[in-house]
Amino acid sequence: MNANPNVAIVASLVSDASRAAILTVLLDGRFHPASELAYMAGIKPQTASFHLGKMVEATLITVEKQGRHRYYGIRNQEVARMMESLLAIAPPIKIRSFTQSSEDTALRFARTCYDHLAGNLGVQLTNALLNMELIYEEEDSFSITKKGEEFFKAFEIDLERIKKKRRSFSHKCLDWSERRPHLAGALGNALLERLLQLHWIERLPKTRAMKITPTGRTGLKKIFSIDLD
Repeated sequence: MNANPNVAIVASLVSDASRAAILTVLLDGRFHPASELAYMAGIKPQTASFHLGKMVEATLITVEKQGRHRYYGIRNQEVARMMESLLAIAPPIKIRSFTQSSEDTALRFARTCYDHLAGNLGVQLTNALLNMELIYEEEDSFSITKKGEEFFKAFEIDLERIKKKRRSFSHKCLDWSERRPHLAGALGNALLERLLQLHWIERLPKTRAMKITPTGRTGLKKIFSIDLD
């Protein structure tokens, strides 16, 4: 028998609406206390603690202790990829308020997908890299061209350093809102961190939506020919 019956454990955990909500929140790549996750998932703190314990036990999430406090985050990019794949095939949520509509619009425009950029901006940036012939597509990943190596060096992204990381370098990640792939892996993470360092984009509190700064609009248009006006 080649099947792994333990896949049922993961499936049962993710199939619960509250646990799925918590995992979706954690796609921002940050660590959160149980109380904050409970609030964002719309459940009681005791219920959140129960679900978090189950997911830690199943190694879907990890916990960091700081004194008396505990903070929870997604364990690795494989878990994040699983959640993004499920979101890509899940029916869209019903919009019931102006606030919910605004949040949904912001997430679809630009957000973090664990540790890289996703949404419309993530796909636009990936397409720009392709059009500029800095990367090219393979079956499940992107590869860097010689021109791309020179570009990333000039953009102050250390390719040699990130290639040494024990993880995927530049795989494709299917964007659930755009239904097209965006750049993920160590290179996607390095690009996100560089955009944050340049203050072209900013993290928003209590959401994984990203805000583009005026400097970012100018920089994205000048360097990548992405016009957001």
